[in-house]
Amino acid sequence: MDSHVQGPTEPALLPHTIGAALAQAARLWGEREAVVFPAQGVRLTWAELHRRAGDFAAGLLAHGLLPGDRIGIWSLNRVEWIITQFAAARAGLILTTVNPAYRLDELEFALNKVGCRALILSPPFKTSDYPALIRTLAPELDQAVVGDLTAARLPHLKLVIQMEAPTLAGAAGFAAVEAAGRTAGSDALHAVEAGLSCDDAINIQFTSGTTGRPKGVTLSHRNILNNGYMAGMTMAVTPDDRICIPVPLYHCFGMVLGVMVGVAHGSAMVFPGEGFDPLVTLQAAAAERCTALYGVPTMFIAELEHPRFAEFDLSSLRTGIMAGSPCPIEIMRKVIDRMHMSDITIGYGMTETSPLSFQSALDDPLEQRVSTVGRIHPHVECKIIDADGAVVPTGVPGELCTRGYSVMIGYWDEPEQTADAKDAEGWMHSGDLATFDDAGYCRIVGRLKDMIIRGGENLYPREIEEYLYRHPKIQDVQVFGVPDARYGEQVCAWVVLTEGETMDEAELLAFCHGEIAHQKLPRHVRFVREFPLTVTGKIQKFVMRDMMVRELGIQD
Repeated sequence: MDSHVQGPTEPALLPHTIGAALAQAARLWGEREAVVFPAQGVRLTWAELHRRAGDFAAGLLAHGLLPGDRIGIWSLNRVEWIITQFAAARAGLILTTVNPAYRLDELEFALNKVGCRALILSPPFKTSDYPALIRTLAPELDQAVVGDLTAARLPHLKLVIQMEAPTLAGAAGFAAVEAAGRTAGSDALHAVEAGLSCDDAINIQFTSGTTGRPKGVTLSHRNILNNGYMAGMTMAVTPDDRICIPVPLYHCFGMVLGVMVGVAHGSAMVFPGEGFDPLVTLQAAAAERCTALYGVPTMFIAELEHPRFAEFDLSSLRTGIMAGSPCPIEIMRKVIDRMHMSDITIGYGMTETSPLSFQSALDDPLEQRVSTVGRIHPHVECKIIDADGAVVPTGVPGELCTRGYSVMIGYWDEPEQTADAKDAEGWMHSGDLATFDDAGYCRIVGRLKDMIIRGGENLYPREIEEYLYRHPKIQDVQVFGVPDARYGEQVCAWVVLTEGETMDEAELLAFCHGEIAHQKLPRHVRFVREFPLTVTGKIQKFVMRDMMVRELGIQD
C-alpha cells in the first residue's frame, strides 16, 4: 500500500464565521459559563462574552479601524485576550498574535512586517514590562493623541490599547474602548459582520523559525473554526465539559484547540494563570472540576512530578490533548493512570495546518494511543513522500504533506516562501518525517533536519528516545546528532533524571547494550536539569546541538 490517506467527509465543515459561531453559542448556551480566569477573578457566560466582544469590536471600529486592518495582541493568557479574539473576528480585523517572549527587535519586526494599525498590551508580567517596552520603541506615545500615533520606528501603528488603566499618555484603556463601543452602538458593527466571509483572513501567527526571521502564517475563519470543531468532535466534548487550558493563547494550541473547541461545542474554558505553572494548573483543574486538560509533554511531566501532585482530586478529568512535540510513551501511560485521563488524545499538526491533521480517537486501543498520533482528521488528505516527491510504501519514513481546508492561506507578504512550503497542488510540506501503517495510523519519527545520518545510515532520534524513556531513573531525554569527522554525525543524548536519582554514562550505555543496535548508542551523553525551550514548551534541539559543538570543539 502507498502512504496516502484521506479523512472522512463527515461531519460537514462549518460554513460560517467565528462571529457567527459566538452568536450561536450565546443563543444555545447563553447562561452557561464560557470562560473562567481564576487569577483575575473573572467568569463570563456565553451571553456575557458575546456582549463584551461586541462592545469591544464596535469600539475598535469607532477608533477608526477598518476591516482587513491588522491588530496585534502582546500578552499572556488573560480574559481580555479572549474578548479581543472574538471582537477582531466580528469586526473583520486580522488578529496578529505576538509572542509574549518577544523583545524589542522581534516586536518591531513583527508589527512592521504585517503593518499593525493597533496593538493591545498586557500589564507587566514578571520580567516583561510590555508598556515600557513599547514606549521604548515608540517614545512618541508620550505626546500622542489616542488613536493618532505617529512613530518613526512603527510607522503603521496608530492605536495602542492597554488592558488595564493606561500608563502611557497616548494609549487607550481596554475598558474605555468597550465603553466607546457601547456609546457608538452596534449598527456599524452589524454592517461589517454582514459582509464577512468564512474564507477571510482572520489571524496571523508567527512561526518560531530556527533560522532567519519568523514567517507570518495567515489563517482564515474557515481554517481555525473548523479545526477546533473537528478536534472537539474527536474528544466528544459537549456543553457539560470544562477544559483546563494552561497552554498559551498566542499559539494555535490555545487559541484554536482551546477557544475554537469551546465556542464550537459550548464547553467552558478554564485558564489557570497568565503563564504556565504546574501547581496553579493542578489547583485549577481540581477546583473547577475540569473534564479535559491540555498540554505539551513537558507540562504534563511538570504536573506529574510536582511534590504536591497527590493532594489534588483530578477524578473529574476524562480527556484532553497532548501535542506540540513528540509525546513520550511512558509519560502518556502515567497521564492515563495517575491523572484519570482515560480518553486523552494525542494530536499532531503545525501552525500552517490550523493546526491538527491527526488525532487519536477515544476508542483507539491503548497501544495505538501511546505509540502513534492517531488517524487523519475529517476533510484532510495526507501523503508521505521521498526526496524525489514520490509517495513511499506503507511503513517507509518520508516527509509528511497535508492538503485540505486546514492549510493556511499563505505566509504574509512572502510569496516565495509560501510557494516553497505549499506547492502548486495545495500540499503543505511539513518538514516532519513520518510513517503510516496499513490501518492509517501515523507515527512521527522526527524532523527532516533532526534526522541523524551516521555513516550513511538514517537514524531517528524519536526511536532512541522512546527506548531510553523506559529506564525508571530517566524523567526526560532528548536525542540529536552532532558532527563527527569519521561518521558524519554521532548520536548525542541529553538526559534529565527523576528527582533524587543518580546515573552515569556507563549505566545508561549498559541499559542500551544488546537492546538497540550499536550505531544507535549515544556517543555523547550529558545529564542536565532542563532543556532549552520555546515559550510554548517545545524543545530546541538546534540550541542543544550548537552547545555541544562548542563544548566538544567540533568543526561543524
